Amino acid sequence: MSLADQDSRKIADVVDRDFEDQVERTKRFVSIPSTRGAEWPAQDFMAGELRARGYVVDDWQIDLTELAGLPDLGVITHDFSHARTVVGTLKPDVETGRSIILQGHCDVVPAGPARMWQSPAYQPVIKDGWLHGRGAADMKGGTLAALYAVEAIRNAGFRLQGRVHFQSVIEEESTGVGALSALQRGYRADCALLPEPTGQRFGDVCLGVIWFRLRVAGEPTHVSHAGEGFNAIKAAMEMVRALERLEDSWNERAAGHPIYGEVEHPLNFNPGIIHGGDWASSVPSWCEVDCRIGLLPDWSVEACQEEIVACIRTAAAKMPFLANNPPEVEWSGYLSHGYVMRDDPAIRHVLEDAHRAVTGEPLKRRLATSLNDARFYDRHFGVPAFCYGPVGERIHGFNERLNLESLRETTKTIANFVAQWCGIEPGC
Repeated sequence: MSLADQDSRKIADVVDRDFEDQVERTKRFVSIPSTRGAEWPAQDFMAGELRARGYVVDDWQIDLTELAGLPDLGVITHDFSHARTVVGTLKPDVETGRSIILQGHCDVVPAGPARMWQSPAYQPVIKDGWLHGRGAADMKGGTLAALYAVEAIRNAGFRLQGRVHFQSVIEEESTGVGALSALQRGYRADCALLPEPTGQRFGDVCLGVIWFRLRVAGEPTHVSHAGEGFNAIKAAMEMVRALERLEDSWNERAAGHPIYGEVEHPLNFNPGIIHGGDWASSVPSWCEVDCRIGLLPDWSVEACQEEIVACIRTAAAKMPFLANNPPEVEWSGYLSHGYVMRDDPAIRHVLEDAHRAVTGEPLKRRLATSLNDARFYDRHFGVPAFCYGPVGERIHGFNERLNLESLRETTKTIANFVAQWCGIEPGC
């Protein structure tokens, strides 16, 4: 059942009234440099926002031993001592409506060289209707859009009839451990909405991802006798080229996929970090390359790991030194399947209705060639999960930016969806 026009207008009017405050709070959130291992100030911010709005807040330190054995658990190789998950709950006195999880991640990727930004990455500015800053689009703008959407319903004079869990998690950009910790703690609902920057499209699918570190050995010698040694950096480059050929073969297989077959080159391999050698005039004796590769949602992570190892082994066997000193492959982050959301006509209908009511346009689908946390909820824990969020550009790049008009519309759409999904009744 669609939201009554007058109720929809009342909620939308509150979004408009409070939008300037929403943008200012988003700027404050973006100004917190919450990179991996340093997310705790952003979690402090979110816990404070939730408490100020009357949520019952559960704020806990993540214990990796409690997550052992859970599906798609990524590999943590960095300082995890400040890792926390924050969940705020709104629960009606009598729960007669459907429940929902609204989840955003507060972790962001590194900004890179400051000189390449038009304005400092963590000093957000508005230019020509866009909010610029690291994390503005991915995904702090969407997270606060969901928060302000629920507030718009309440401030318009309505009570929600269903339970809301508002979850702020970490590690979405490298393992997904934050979302997994909330599920391990028992948080469930009738659906989960993640306001990732989907360009106001329905994100019901995503790829799987594997992260791995390639360790290549070499034989050092003075560069004046380079032919007597074995250059680990050059050898690592050969391993990368072999992995690029694996990428090509995987994309040939993807061409026949019922969903991703329509996407050109959906599976991307990326050598993202490289370290190697000790001295410019010495043939390097070691090289490490941190890599990422995508896989189709119905592929086995374990089988893909075996293919990666076999690819490296085959390439190394062609080099006598590496044949005797084979490269090592270390799993270093994501070990995640993708997902295709189960067909849920109720969710699709409500989101289509909410999106059209706000934008006047039909809802389009987004075929993500990346990964998101919805995979845990839908694939492993029986909670249908999807992404819907604002328009962002240059995500993970320099001068990341968030379109503010799309943020306003997204806030209204999420409010409309939550009101329809959970049900509303007049407040006191």
